[in-house]
Amino acid sequence: MLELAGIIILGILAQWFAWKFKIPAILPLILIGLLVGPIAAEFLSDDGSKWIEPVWNGKKGLFPGEGLYYFVSLAISIILFEGGLTLKRDEIKNVGPVITKLITIGSAITFLGAGIVAHYFFNLNWELSFLFSGLIIVTGPTVITPILRNIPLKKDVSAVLKWEGILIDPIGALVAVLVFEFISVGGGGGFTKTALIEFGKILLFGTSFGFTFAHALTFIINKKLVPHYLLNVVSLSTVLLVFVESEIFAHESGLLAVVVMGMVLGNGKLKSLKELLYFKESLSVLLISILFILLAANINIEDLMLLYTWKTAALFAVVVFVIRPLAVFISTYKSKLKVNEKLFISWVGPRGIVAAGIASLFGSKLIKNGVVGAEYITPLVFMIVLGTVLLNATTARIFAKVVGVFLKSSEGILIVGASSASRLIASYLNKNGRRVVLIDSNSNHIKRAQDMGLEAIEASVYDDDLSENIELNDVGYLMSLTGSSVVNEFVLHKFSDHFGEQGAFRLISSDEMKHPETATDQRLFSLTDDYINLSEVVRDYPTINEVAIKSKEDFMDKLEKLNAEITSIPVFLKCNDGIIHIISTEADQLKIEEGSQLMYLGKKVYF
Repeated sequence: MLELAGIIILGILAQWFAWKFKIPAILPLILIGLLVGPIAAEFLSDDGSKWIEPVWNGKKGLFPGEGLYYFVSLAISIILFEGGLTLKRDEIKNVGPVITKLITIGSAITFLGAGIVAHYFFNLNWELSFLFSGLIIVTGPTVITPILRNIPLKKDVSAVLKWEGILIDPIGALVAVLVFEFISVGGGGGFTKTALIEFGKILLFGTSFGFTFAHALTFIINKKLVPHYLLNVVSLSTVLLVFVESEIFAHESGLLAVVVMGMVLGNGKLKSLKELLYFKESLSVLLISILFILLAANINIEDLMLLYTWKTAALFAVVVFVIRPLAVFISTYKSKLKVNEKLFISWVGPRGIVAAGIASLFGSKLIKNGVVGAEYITPLVFMIVLGTVLLNATTARIFAKVVGVFLKSSEGILIVGASSASRLIASYLNKNGRRVVLIDSNSNHIKRAQDMGLEAIEASVYDDDLSENIELNDVGYLMSLTGSSVVNEFVLHKFSDHFGEQGAFRLISSDEMKHPETATDQRLFSLTDDYINLSEVVRDYPTINEVAIKSKEDFMDKLEKLNAEITSIPVFLKCNDGIIHIISTEADQLKIEEGSQLMYLGKKVYF
């Protein structure tokens, strides 16, 4: 009982530690597992026993006999199902040629290159070598996001790394599953006709079970044949049912079935998909916390000693410093990415949770089946996972500065609220070379913005996910333009530190217009224009005008005249160097040069 409770407590503490210090959770989880497992047995225990013993002598421990194998199998099936849910068909189509090539050509280069190196360095047979290389294809957002969260990068670079991690996770898992199943049916004695037939059965039952049960679950949920409070647990039980049933019909087809089921559900018409995702994400966090402490603790010191050779360092060096850059540079050939951006993408390739988890599962299966060399799979993959996470977590920020992709100044603008006024302002800024991102929970507003070619995200400001979005790392200006003064105040309170490095602004409220002396901090545009005024001006005069400025006095005079006009609102100041400054209630502090231009929204004014 103490061990079981300890695993959960230590796992959640590791997750909190990772969140607090912005590092991938897999790092403290595996280190804790190694500490309470092989390290404790070798150096801390008087009797040589582990503090947490998943399996001991095959019959004792937390999971005696086949218990650990079954638990890992079911846990991995749930984690892979959740990964499949996140893989969208439209995302693959829209992410661009660079990311598409990275998850296809790049994966193939990693698969072939790492397989060849593992074969010749460790004398593994070709089947095991390519199983190893298949396992280290995946990166994963759970390891990349914490590393990049505090590195201001151009959106293109962040997007490539983010989407590569998201898309390659289930794809890489699927490749590893297929390679393992091909090895299993091959039996180590060559791929005979019988072996190919067995492999075909795995593909047939895995895909058919996943596809069929996904549609059945969608029908049941959409027709409300299951009460709302049972929705998540029915979905969970269905995943486990699909995994077990598929395994019964074709051994080793269960993981393929749950990945396919997740992909079909994620791209289907399931009405409760978002709620299901939240539940599965929480469940995956708990399972991952337990799983990786158990798996790391289950490693013996003898397994770690297998890595105590120059070949391990050589394999790591070739995978990280040769194969990864080769895959990136070939995949990004003739793209718009600069050489320094390609170098940074090459440097950041941490392997993640799926790689380590599946490696432990497959390694234990192959050892049990007596496959020669299978004892290398789990420690080698764990070495790649820990090594890449440690390397990237400690050096990514420094390397970004060395190669020149680290943004010294975050010039992107985040506008909360995608109303017609926000869209007009964003469109003007976009045409003048500024990156602008619109945020709104109103799907119609977001669609209209996207139809205009604007970058827009449907999200709620009350969600924590917004500040986790690494594609917004280059945002330094925050503008809240919603019709709710409560929301505007909340946005500045919550996101000023994260997105308002260069300045955080909101519209003045109706109450503050009546009592301007209460408006103590910066307000957008003026003390006379709230959301209602802004909306009415945009409705009647949807244009932004420009007027030349001769001096600071000229600027203040024109600003005063515009503030007196009901149908005109000052919005920006463009300097001679093309830099656009947001006008606020502290506009008198702006540095004015002759030749600058004052931009105002609404009816043309003759000065």
